[in-house]
Amino acid sequence: MGMEPTILIRRAQMEDVESLCACLELAFESFRAKYTSDAFRDTVPSARAMRERMVHMVVYAAVATDGEIVGTIASAMEGDEAHLRGMAVLPVWHGRGIAEQLLRAAEKDLLAAGCVRITLDTTVPLQRAIRFYQRNGFVASGRVTDFFGMDLYEYVKVLGL
Repeated sequence: MGMEPTILIRRAQMEDVESLCACLELAFESFRAKYTSDAFRDTVPSARAMRERMVHMVVYAAVATDGEIVGTIASAMEGDEAHLRGMAVLPVWHGRGIAEQLLRAAEKDLLAAGCVRITLDTTVPLQRAIRFYQRNGFVASGRVTDFFGMDLYEYVKVLGL
C-alpha cells in the first residue's frame, strides 16, 4: 500500500465553481431518489447558485495532490453564530478523514472569528453524515423545518467548550 495522498484544505476560488458543483453532485447522486427534486437542486447547486453562495459564504475545497477537488464545505457567520452547509466528499475518497479535515478547517476559522455556536441542517437519508456530525460534537437541537417537502433536522455544536 502506498501512502495516503496529501489533501490540502484551502478557500475555494471562483475558478473552482465547476469542480465544486461536480463534487456535490457526485457526493449526493446516490441520494437523489430519496430527495424531492427541489431539495436536490438546492443541495447540488448550479454553477450560478454556487457563485452566489461564494459571495455570501466561505467555501472550502479539499484538494488532492493532482489538483482535483475531492471535498467541500461552506460556512456563513452572523454575529457569533455560524451555519455550515454543502459538506461533500467524493464517494471514492470516503473513509480517508477528508470530512474531518474540512470540518476542522471551518471550525478553526470560525473560532478565530469569535464564533461560539455552529448549526447545520441534514436530512434522514444522510445517516452516515449524521453519525459523522454526532461523532464531531453536533447534537440534534430538536428543530425540524420543511426543506422543499422533506424534513430538515438542525444540529448544533457549541465551540470553545
